[in-house]
Amino acid sequence: MTLPTSLAAQDAKPELVGLWAAKKRFGPDVRGTLTLVRDGAKWRAEIAGREAVVEQASDTLRFTLPGERGSFRGRIEGTRIRGHWVQPRMATSGMRFSTPVVLEAAGPSQWRGEVRPLDDSFTLYLKVDREADGRLGVFMRNPDRNVGRNVDLKHIELKDGRVRLLGTPGGMAEEVEIATGSFDAENRLLSIVIPGRGNTYDFEPADALSDFYPRPGLTAPYAWRAPLAKGDGWPVSTLAAEKIDRAAIERFVQMLIDEPITSVHSQEIHAVLVARHGRLVLEEYLHGTDGDALHDTRSAAKSLTSVLVGAAMQDGARIGPETPVYATLEKALPADLDPRKRAMTLSDLLSMASGFHCDDRDPKAPGNEDVMQSQDAQPDWYRYALDLPMVAQPGGERVYCSTNPNLAGGVLAKVTGEPIEDSFDRLIARPMQFGPYALNLQPTGEVYMGGGAQFRPRDFMKLGQLMLNGGTWQGKRILSADWVQRATAPRGQLRGLHYGYLWWGIDLPWQGQTLPAYYAAGNGGQVVIVVPKLDLVVAIFGGNYGDKVMYVPQEKYTPEHILPAVR
Repeated sequence: MTLPTSLAAQDAKPELVGLWAAKKRFGPDVRGTLTLVRDGAKWRAEIAGREAVVEQASDTLRFTLPGERGSFRGRIEGTRIRGHWVQPRMATSGMRFSTPVVLEAAGPSQWRGEVRPLDDSFTLYLKVDREADGRLGVFMRNPDRNVGRNVDLKHIELKDGRVRLLGTPGGMAEEVEIATGSFDAENRLLSIVIPGRGNTYDFEPADALSDFYPRPGLTAPYAWRAPLAKGDGWPVSTLAAEKIDRAAIERFVQMLIDEPITSVHSQEIHAVLVARHGRLVLEEYLHGTDGDALHDTRSAAKSLTSVLVGAAMQDGARIGPETPVYATLEKALPADLDPRKRAMTLSDLLSMASGFHCDDRDPKAPGNEDVMQSQDAQPDWYRYALDLPMVAQPGGERVYCSTNPNLAGGVLAKVTGEPIEDSFDRLIARPMQFGPYALNLQPTGEVYMGGGAQFRPRDFMKLGQLMLNGGTWQGKRILSADWVQRATAPRGQLRGLHYGYLWWGIDLPWQGQTLPAYYAAGNGGQVVIVVPKLDLVVAIFGGNYGDKVMYVPQEKYTPEHILPAVR
């Protein structure tokens, strides 16, 4: 039997079989110590060997580095200057992010603080295996955005040092060429051109210690250890003290560690945390992540919009569910404004019942998130939303659309007169002892409240505990108990589930009972689940973006593995 030329060439190069890894870092390189210096009435900024003139208006300071390599806006607060750094647009996502900066007095007329922008990097893994028919099967894993899910690689072909990657994007019946490259057998280098993602990636062989695997290097069975106290407001305890079966939890985590990675659709869990009776009892990280790294929360951050509105109400802002959307955001209402728009309230936005023609599952809907973010005719996404056509009466059918919570953020900022990042930092991040975070921005610079903010897992989980506590964190009231009840109570059905004010509702089985629960959820497997009757919060973070297995944490792991362990 004579093999096809391409297969014969592959047989001559068995080195392709195995795991390959490549990583690119795109910056930003402007980071580190930021120094502000006041010389009389003038200010200047110094960071990473660069200088900029600082503009002052009352107690607000701002500057932008030449070449738009970063910008800063902050306020003088006593001996501190507190603000946010905006980094350049990221190559991997196309988004800009705002991160907090606190500058302390460091001498006469000097203030210093650390700028820690979100790292812009991209990691790719290629797993190559010999199939029964002799062809080389391949799949791609990408923990950052799961781009392998979109291309759905099937095979890799090698001939005369040239490489072709074949796949079935979008469920195509026939394989098509996805990418090309070359293979340097002598130097064990597989170079693949990935258009739009930084072009050529140089893949090198990876071994069993690679972060491709859930817990690289672990040979002994998993053994639970109590979370560490980190001074972030989380009390820690033991599973036994909070009446959770240790053996059951160890079996669950071991199952995650042993999860076979056989395709791009295999489960990829990055973090699992459990708190009971207000105490953190489980904190485990997988695939090379850790508790200090920020994690993309995707649409789970929509629930943050609800929390921030409640925090502003508690702080005295004249805002509430009945706040009119258009009368708040428009200078004057046009006489011919659709009466449905005139009647729209903040409650309609928070409950996904605006009536806008915006459905994130319908690419033909003008308010679809991808449609809005890919167009450049209108960079003001608030204006874009306000101009959307109506298809229903506000307060009626609920349709999932990220435009709604984002516009709710616009209403909040208009009422308070305070940038959203400042409100979040003042009302939530500081009193709840958050560490670093990164808020993604709209083209015009306002924080995007439709999802995508990044937090440390322990910090984002605090939102669930806050709601479980009836609006308090470590004795400090952040939200009113009434707002917690209104935000988490089922207000209608969305996608077959209960839905409140940007919080999902679900009924979970436990010991023959059905327990009501509510949760924040985001693409990829980001969930913070609150089970009030068990005084329990579960937080799971993952990397299965765009894949249906993202629902496993709330639909399988929590009810089938975590809840049965709770006594």
